[in-house]
Amino acid sequence: MTGTFLGALVLAALAAVPLLSPPDYLMHLLITALLTALAGTGWAMMGRFGLVSFGHGAFLGVAAYTMALLWNEAGLTPWLGIPIGMAVAVAAGVLLGYPAFRLRVVGHYFALVTLAAGEIVRILIVALREHTGGSLGMTPAKAPDGGAFLAMQFDKAGFWWIALLAWAGGLVAWRMLDRSMSSKALAAIAEDEDAAASIGIRVTAEKLKVTVISVALAALAGALTAQYRQYLNPESLAGLGISLQIVFGAIAGGMYVPFGPTIGALITIGLEEGLRIFFGTELTGAAPLVYGLLLVLFMLYLPRGIAGLFERRAKRSPAAKPAPVTA
Repeated sequence: MTGTFLGALVLAALAAVPLLSPPDYLMHLLITALLTALAGTGWAMMGRFGLVSFGHGAFLGVAAYTMALLWNEAGLTPWLGIPIGMAVAVAAGVLLGYPAFRLRVVGHYFALVTLAAGEIVRILIVALREHTGGSLGMTPAKAPDGGAFLAMQFDKAGFWWIALLAWAGGLVAWRMLDRSMSSKALAAIAEDEDAAASIGIRVTAEKLKVTVISVALAALAGALTAQYRQYLNPESLAGLGISLQIVFGAIAGGMYVPFGPTIGALITIGLEEGLRIFFGTELTGAAPLVYGLLLVLFMLYLPRGIAGLFERRAKRSPAAKPAPVTA
């Protein structure tokens, strides 16, 4: 009960941030960090149980482009387009995951399958250039006069509240999964699939369940990111670069604790902005290169991320001992 009250208090404090009139640039970074954290939280839901995906960018792209095309070509409000895009992304995730799980594709083979899926989606978006704009990207149609709410085109304060609510929803989903029996089942599956199946755990069903949750959160992050930026590009919403950014953020922050991906998102956005300022347009591939190098270093020397480091130090702290009683 205390944790719930504290969480509500933190959420209320964060909701009041726009009332302090921070600079637009800072608000932009914070909104981007929240949406990146949401995608990272979704990825970590699978990653912490050994289901390592390098194609989560595909699900961001599927949801984002579905939403944008429904708005541009059918006039369907993003309030409905986003859940439809999430449903399409989840269907794609199940279509990818079911045969992989049934055929016992695990470890680096599963990672390669997801990597290929991400590239297929990116190539498909480019190929459908008449509708998606191809590699040049596309822009959602502007809202008609007085239709900003229907078009979900708000100022930064409005999007801050939407992103904050979505981020909090991701943390609630993490907590609900942790408190369910599926968490124990997935941990057992990660250790030994055959042993888990022998005691009655439905391996494929449990893997699909966590995949649906993970994909849904990533898809929501992708759709909201596209709606916030008002610009969609296959490289920034479906390519390997965004998938690598999600993986790096989750691992760097710590994929075994709820706030780990959020810590990682703050690191990732800070690093991205720092590289952009330092290199400018001279080295456009700097960010993915640095992400890749740092990802290897984190996996080798800090596999539980920044949050795991603090957790380990807290456990090592000697407990306070009672003072000896003297006569």
